Amino acid sequence: MIPAPRRRGIPLRGIVPNAVTTLALCFGLTGVRFAIGGEWEKAVACIFVAGVLDGMDGRIARLLRAESRFGAELDSLSDVIAFGVSPAVVLFLWSLSYVPRYGWVIALSHAACCALRLARYNAMIDADDQPLKKAGFFTGVPAPAGAAMALFPLLLWLATGLEIFRATYVVAPWTILVAFLMISGLATYGWTSFRLRREFRLPALLLVCLVGAALVNDPWTTLAVIVALYVISIPFGMRSYAKVKRQRAAATLPPAS
Repeated sequence: MIPAPRRRGIPLRGIVPNAVTTLALCFGLTGVRFAIGGEWEKAVACIFVAGVLDGMDGRIARLLRAESRFGAELDSLSDVIAFGVSPAVVLFLWSLSYVPRYGWVIALSHAACCALRLARYNAMIDADDQPLKKAGFFTGVPAPAGAAMALFPLLLWLATGLEIFRATYVVAPWTILVAFLMISGLATYGWTSFRLRREFRLPALLLVCLVGAALVNDPWTTLAVIVALYVISIPFGMRSYAKVKRQRAAATLPPAS
């Protein structure tokens, strides 16, 4: 009996998550296109849409059982462009271009730190000893959150119209701080670090609905509030991981005789 020929090629389920990742990259670059034309609202919207797509691609890959090394590498390349290069260019065109000599250097710090963070992530992807990851925390601020934080002054400017948020003495140090947080070793919350109790499920769904309605009615104020809450959560994430670390250390101590 002649064996059936092996089917070659990539199954369609393997293409879907990579297509979503590529779409996120395209949205990030489209944000640069709008920034060049001074369409700041569209530029910010594109980068945030890229963030939503970035949050979907990994989950789609796991759902379809289509995870691959190629997808992981593509995801990192997409993140560098959508959340590193694009916000850096947007911030430079919007505010940092008014800083003599050093405006572009400051913008570059965001893109460079985003690339360094993702390179560190790729280098550790197969490492067994990752205590932060095992506890459900990120090491430093993840790239999409870093992009959102970097754009925080622009969100406040869109929400309020106050020119102080566009001032270079506000945007420049904030950009440097966010760049440092991305490559830092600080513990920040990840999705798996949260455990929702059964009695809070319906209130959580209601909250999601209210946030969605707020995004439709006043997107820039709502996004600014969400980013502000994330910034506030950073010290709490550090505190939570320190508690987990102490519990693990106590669990490894030999029993008292």
